Amino acid sequence: MNLFKSTALVSALTMLSRIFGFVRESVMARYFGASAATDAFLVAFRLPNMLRQLFSEGSFATAFVPVLSEYKNTRTEAEKQALINHVAGTLFAILLIVTAIGVLCAKWILMVVAPGYYFGDPAQAEQTAHLLRITFPYIFFVSLCGLSAGILNTHGRFAVPALTPILLNLAMIAGSLVAHHYGTSIAALAWSVLFGGALQLAVQVPALQRLNLLPKPRFNRNHEGVQRVIKLMIPTMFGASVAQLNMLIDIAIATALITGSVTWLSNADRLLQLPQGVFGVALSAVILPHLSGRFAKKDSLGFSQSLDWALRMVFVISIPACLTLIWLAEPLIWTIFGNGKYTARDVHMAAISLALLAIGLPAFMSVKVLAPGFFSRQDTKTPVRAALASLISNSLLNGVFVGIAIYIDFYAKHAGMSLASALAAYVNAGLLLYWLRKGIFSAQPGWLRFALQLGGASAALSAVFFAAMKLSAAYLGDWAILRTSGRFLFVLGSVGIGAVFYLGTLWLLGLNPKQLLDSPGRGDRLSTEPKAIP
Repeated sequence: MNLFKSTALVSALTMLSRIFGFVRESVMARYFGASAATDAFLVAFRLPNMLRQLFSEGSFATAFVPVLSEYKNTRTEAEKQALINHVAGTLFAILLIVTAIGVLCAKWILMVVAPGYYFGDPAQAEQTAHLLRITFPYIFFVSLCGLSAGILNTHGRFAVPALTPILLNLAMIAGSLVAHHYGTSIAALAWSVLFGGALQLAVQVPALQRLNLLPKPRFNRNHEGVQRVIKLMIPTMFGASVAQLNMLIDIAIATALITGSVTWLSNADRLLQLPQGVFGVALSAVILPHLSGRFAKKDSLGFSQSLDWALRMVFVISIPACLTLIWLAEPLIWTIFGNGKYTARDVHMAAISLALLAIGLPAFMSVKVLAPGFFSRQDTKTPVRAALASLISNSLLNGVFVGIAIYIDFYAKHAGMSLASALAAYVNAGLLLYWLRKGIFSAQPGWLRFALQLGGASAALSAVFFAAMKLSAAYLGDWAILRTSGRFLFVLGSVGIGAVFYLGTLWLLGLNPKQLLDSPGRGDRLSTEPKAIP
C-alpha cells in the first residue's frame, strides 16, 4: 500500500464531500440565518455528532482497526470473520441502549450540554429537546458505518467510506429546501439527518459483500477479540474525541451567551474542518492500519519513517491552510454563509472565531497522525493522558478568556472559546510528540532545513494575502453588496496565487516534491533488516 496514493484518494473524495458540506451550510445560512432555531438544531446535531467520534471513526476505529489488522495478518479467515461478527453484535446491542437513553432522556441531557437553555430559556430548551429526539438515532446508523469503514480501510478499500458523508450532506440540503419551500419548521432538517445516516450505512453493504466480509452479528462479549477491542476502546472514548469534547464545552458556554453564538462557533468550526477532513482525517484513516501492520511485523524503522513522513505532510498542508483561514477569514465567511438571513454582523462574529480557531490548525492535524502512533501499538492510555491535559487546559482557558471578555464587555465574547480550543490543541499535540520521541518514534534527518523551507514559503504566502486584502479594501468596497460570484473569484484568485507562491518558494528553497510524493509504502523499501519494536 502506497501511503501517498491512498491518502490522495481519500483526500480527493473527502474534498468532494466537503464541497457538498459547504453547499449544505450555505443553504442553511440562507434560509435560517444565525437564529434561535438554528442554534437549537446545531446543539441537537452536535451531540450525536460528538458520539459519532466515540462509536464510529474516532474511538471505535482506533480500537477495532489495530485488532482487525492483527487478525488479518496473523489469523485465519474464519477467525477474522468471527471477530467481525462478534464485534458487530456487541456494538449493535450497545448502540440500541445508547439510542434509547438519548431519545427518552433528551430534556435532561440538555441540562448538561446546554445549561444556558435548560435553566435560562425554557422555550428554547423544549425546541432543542424535540430536535434532539429526532437526530439522536443518527448515532446508531453512523456508528455501524464506522464498523464497515474499519473493515474496508483495513483491507485497503478507502473509496466507499470516504464517499458516504456526501449522502448526509445531500439529505440535509434536501431537508433545508423542504423546510423553506413548504413552510415547515427546522424539524425537517433534523429528520434529514436521520435519513442521511440510514443512507450512509446502506451504501456500504455492497462493498462488504464483495469482500465476503458482511457482518453477521453475534453477541458474545466474552469473545477474545471483543474483549480486546472493548479494553482498547474504553480509554479512547475520551482520548480520541478530545476535540469534540472541547467543542461541547464551548457549546455549553455559548448557550449562556447572546443568540447566534452557537451558530458562529459552528460555522467557524465547519471551515476549520475542511483541511482537517480533506487531509488530516484522510491521512489518519490511512496511517492507522499502515502503522498497525508495521507494528505487527515488528518493523521499527518502517514505523518511524512512515510517521515522520506523515508529520511532514501535515505541516506542508496545515501551515498554509492556517494562514489562509486567518488572513481570509471574513472573505471566506462572506462567500459561504453571507447570504439571505445571514447578516454582516453574523459574518464578522464568525470570522473572529475562525481566525482564532485557525491558530490551532497545525496542532489539530498533528494529533490526527500522532495519536495513531500509539493506537497502532494498542496503547490507548498514553493518548488519554495528553487528551486529559488538553481538556483541562481548554476548560481553564475558556474561563480565563470568556471571563476577561465579560469583564471588559468585549462584544465578541464567544471568540475567547475559539482561542482556548486552539491553544489546548497544542498541549495535546506537544505531549503526544514528547512521549512518542521518548522511545517509540525516531525523527528522520532534515527537520531544521524543512522548518526553514516552510518558514520562507509561509512568509511568501502571507505577503500575497496581505496584498490581496489591501487591494480588496481599495477596489472591491463593501462585501455586503458584492455579488457571491465576485466574492468567490476573489477568494479563488487569492488562494490560487498564494498556492503558486507557496509551492514555488518551497521549490526554490530546495524542497523536492519527490521527497513527499515518494511515501514509505512498502516494507522492502523501508527496511531490509527491520529492527524489533520494543
